[in-house]
Amino acid sequence: MTLLYDWLKKAAKAQGNNKAVVYRDNYLSWRGLLHRVDRRAQEFKSMGIKEGAWVGLMLGNVPDFVILALALSKLDAAIVPIDPTTGGRELELILAAAPLRALVTRPRGSEGSISANGVSAPVPPSTLPRSRVQRPTAPPPGQPAPTPAADAAEVRRRLQGTLLTCSVYKRNPPQHGVDPIAVLFTADSLGDPKGVLRTKANTIAAVDQAIAALGMTEKTKVLTAVPLFHAYGWDLGFLPTLKLGCTMFLEEEISARRIGKLIREHEVDVLPGTPSMYAELSKLPTAKKLELKAPKYLAAGSRLDQTVADSFFDEYGIRVLSCYHSTEAATIALEDTGKYPTSVGKPIDGVDLKITAPDGKAAAGAKEGLIWVKSKTLSPKSIGPFDEENKPATSRASGMVPIGSIDKGGWLRTGDLGKLDKSGRVQITGREDDVVKVDGKRVALGEVEGCLEAFPKIKAAQATVVTDPMAGSMVVARVVTKQKCGAEEIIDHCARNVAPYKVPRRIEFCEAI
Repeated sequence: MTLLYDWLKKAAKAQGNNKAVVYRDNYLSWRGLLHRVDRRAQEFKSMGIKEGAWVGLMLGNVPDFVILALALSKLDAAIVPIDPTTGGRELELILAAAPLRALVTRPRGSEGSISANGVSAPVPPSTLPRSRVQRPTAPPPGQPAPTPAADAAEVRRRLQGTLLTCSVYKRNPPQHGVDPIAVLFTADSLGDPKGVLRTKANTIAAVDQAIAALGMTEKTKVLTAVPLFHAYGWDLGFLPTLKLGCTMFLEEEISARRIGKLIREHEVDVLPGTPSMYAELSKLPTAKKLELKAPKYLAAGSRLDQTVADSFFDEYGIRVLSCYHSTEAATIALEDTGKYPTSVGKPIDGVDLKITAPDGKAAAGAKEGLIWVKSKTLSPKSIGPFDEENKPATSRASGMVPIGSIDKGGWLRTGDLGKLDKSGRVQITGREDDVVKVDGKRVALGEVEGCLEAFPKIKAAQATVVTDPMAGSMVVARVVTKQKCGAEEIIDHCARNVAPYKVPRRIEFCEAI
């Protein structure tokens, strides 16, 4: 299923020397991109990467991500994007779930210690969240338990002309009954990594529905500052650009100053972003009205505050459109008028949405309930680092599937809570579990609490999320200590064990929780 590479060939034929990817004022034409992809595919092939292999790309928003992903598509290998800021424990869990044939990384301090299962030094059980301390790591179905010999890299070498390292391991593709184009990782309801298998069918559905909802064409200019290794950037930045042959501007860091310059100078039409990004853009002294015909500036990942939406409109003359998107279902809903930013609008064409009571029955009137989604974009399977016996039990009282799973009727239980207003717009009101979003990334508060309580000087901890309309969401921790310690010690401990966006920004000391 060389779907993405086929799209590239069509775009290169139709667009030729037109700009495909622009990065830091340099660009690749469609013809030039195809040439580089073909060279990288040949290099991967010489390393033994074949059809069906799973290959990890631990890279940010750089042209190499695009080139290598398309090179893997040419070889009919599965692309496994991984956040380059992933911590050791989380990386270990990701690689336990996804038996990679190869992993491409940038130079990093722990590069030499990365094995096929994550980091070479095992993570002490005391650093695991409370919900996972006693749960053993098991190989995916059909995958034998790894041995020390299997963990050793078969080949480790630099990719030609880059600083990137490709480590190749003696591991076979898993047998899940699904041949994925890509495996996109998110977090499950307990905070553990969850790989969502994207197939050819739901990839085509996801990109076609997004293009139709946003009115994109081959002349559209897309600015992708949200990560390509997350589904939001993948679905609304990478895939539409590839399918249409339009131009994508890549930004590795969400810098308001840089983004403001790009949208001003290049008349960007589509901008997938987060509420905090628009808040920062509104504060720029260089902000000015933009004359664009039909801009689609999207906000997803957390609730868009009315104050932020109004401030951005006042400065730029563009209404921010709230968007509802998930890794399992791609784009779900869009508030395409920009007049009701605190809702996520109505489901886009091709998506069915229903709200039920906790027992699974239809919610009466405009009452809050569980959000379910049905669409051709739904991924048929998800994987995690734990076997079926160790997964959270379903709600036997209601007989419903677990959060993030699809029932027999084809409905995905999203885990989100919400309600419908009189016009059919969706209001997101919360979550069924303790998962929250910080800058569009899922954070399980129980995982943060488990990490805090693993620190020897802490007796008890409670993690919460505080949302400021202009500063966005951040994790805050309340702790009861066993002995005297400083906030910096606690934050340093968290920084060593969880991803950066999960680290508490503020520590509050108290006598009891």
